[in-house]
Amino acid sequence: MNRDPIIPLVSTPFRHYINGGWETGATTGLSLNPSDLDEPVGEYMRADARQTDTAIEAAGAAFREWSLGSAQRRAETLDAIGHDLLARRDELSRLLAREVGKTLPEALAEVTRAGQLFKFFAAQALRVVAEALAPARQGIEIDVTREPLGVVGVIGPWSAPLANPAAKIAAALAYGNCVVFKPAELVPACASALAAIISRAGLPAGVFNLVMGSGRQVGARLAAHPLVAALCFGGSATTGAHLLQTAATREARVQLVTGGNNPLVVLNDADLSGAVEAALTGAYGAAGQRGSASARLIVERGVFEPFVDALKAKLAALHVDHALKRGTEMGPVANSEQLERALERVRTAREEGAQLIHGGVQLERATRGYYFEPALFVAAPARRIVREDIFGPIAAVVSADDYEHALHLANDVPSAVCAGLWTRSLSHVRHFRRHVQCGAVTINLPTTAVELDGPSGARKGPVYGTHDAAFWTAVKTAYSAA
Repeated sequence: MNRDPIIPLVSTPFRHYINGGWETGATTGLSLNPSDLDEPVGEYMRADARQTDTAIEAAGAAFREWSLGSAQRRAETLDAIGHDLLARRDELSRLLAREVGKTLPEALAEVTRAGQLFKFFAAQALRVVAEALAPARQGIEIDVTREPLGVVGVIGPWSAPLANPAAKIAAALAYGNCVVFKPAELVPACASALAAIISRAGLPAGVFNLVMGSGRQVGARLAAHPLVAALCFGGSATTGAHLLQTAATREARVQLVTGGNNPLVVLNDADLSGAVEAALTGAYGAAGQRGSASARLIVERGVFEPFVDALKAKLAALHVDHALKRGTEMGPVANSEQLERALERVRTAREEGAQLIHGGVQLERATRGYYFEPALFVAAPARRIVREDIFGPIAAVVSADDYEHALHLANDVPSAVCAGLWTRSLSHVRHFRRHVQCGAVTINLPTTAVELDGPSGARKGPVYGTHDAAFWTAVKTAYSAA
């Protein structure tokens, strides 16, 4: 296996990987560099429905060999993929930073996480447990086993182009499934690099496939094809709902994670400097383009003004520039739609009476890019800037009268993936963990301090489907005469 980190992983145009070979596509697209629009990342191939069908059928044909093979082989293969991802961290980090606009430290953290996820699921491949149940009738033996489903479609987001699909692809392969991976069209270079590493791990042809293209062509076909037993999607809530409806008509399993309007609650007794840093990281890290970002900052009245003043000072000192520049603390937003969306959110919020404390304008830098000065608002709870998902470098601070009021505000939105609390009160920690309505809770940490391999359930909102072996496998119960 070639693991030389000096040899480039991929070259433009970026191609599909189907049934063990690299293929061209029906049409081409261009991946832009949000830090420098005059230096695009490269061209990529777009597939149509016919080419998507070919990849799905290849995965279906490879399923028997892969699923019936040894768990040790699956574990060794996934471990080798994780090893290569970690060995090529520097190269992959630069590629990710160029294509998405994350700073180099942010990109390095994501690549490292992707490698760790493959290694984590390498170990999981050896831990699929069978059970023997005690029968109610004499002379009967009952065995419960878990078996892989078949073909899994993975539709990844542009916001985490390596770590998010790594979690899904590695899990699916670990439990004996075959994969067809469709990345977001904004990140074909990252997807191709991931596919190149996977292709070198010695998988049988068809076990893993990469098909790039539009949601209308590739994504819709993955949701509708009868051979696709399960579909994993990360992205917008609107697209996720449509895919769920399509897949549900044929009773396929679906796993959706589409982000949410996540609160960070800061009480009077909190470590204020730590809470401000958590807000800065949670709301503005990766330019706020994370499903776990905390765009709602709910602060108890006693520390409201000091919190706002401290966060404003932090934002004023934050260096926004080219993602690859040393010292850059926030890169550009990922694309022109994200930039226009952020500017429109600022315009609307100001028209509705929210108070703009800092930023909210497009920035010019030495290179043409999608640069935006991170925005901070103070707003009433009913304002749209507080109630609607942001997914960008914008946050709103809301005042709370006391802990009970803060908890009410935290729960008073349609969707939230995670929630954070900053306090020294053990009783408030216990109460918050039990009563906040979300899938993940962080205490005295940023809302983004969650583990990608951890469960991601939700009390309400945009998370659908389980996130453990129950999703990737089917239960079979065998009854035998003793």
